[in-house]
Amino acid sequence: MDTTCHLEPTWNAGRDFAQREITGELVMLNLLRFRDIADYSQSPELAPPHPVTGAEAYDRYVAHTLPHLRKSGGDILFMGEGGSFLIGPEGERWDRAMLIRQKSRGAFLAFAVAEAYLAGIGHRTAALADSRLLPLVELPR
Repeated sequence: MDTTCHLEPTWNAGRDFAQREITGELVMLNLLRFRDIADYSQSPELAPPHPVTGAEAYDRYVAHTLPHLRKSGGDILFMGEGGSFLIGPEGERWDRAMLIRQKSRGAFLAFAVAEAYLAGIGHRTAALADSRLLPLVELPR
């Protein structure tokens, strides 16, 4: 199993996404693995007075992010508890999965760099041990 943690896009992945010809809506598949205890060492100003779990820190991130996401034309389509795969690598698990709809690639890119959104991203960093983010574009019917 890959032991590399993926918490932020690489420069190449960000460039490729920005250059991808996506017209219309897209859905971002998020797979999330939480820390047992959130690590606020990179954003101590956001740390709650008492230790919290990674899941609780992520819930703080969602509460901060949702108004900014909705203002940008996006929303949560689905958020659910994960676990081990039925089909997939044995021992690999994701604690939560989310589907986030965004009205366009440009709207997502603008949202992702907005100062108001970034003010709370430390909750996400504190919460996550690992993650995956896969942009999905609906196929024509």
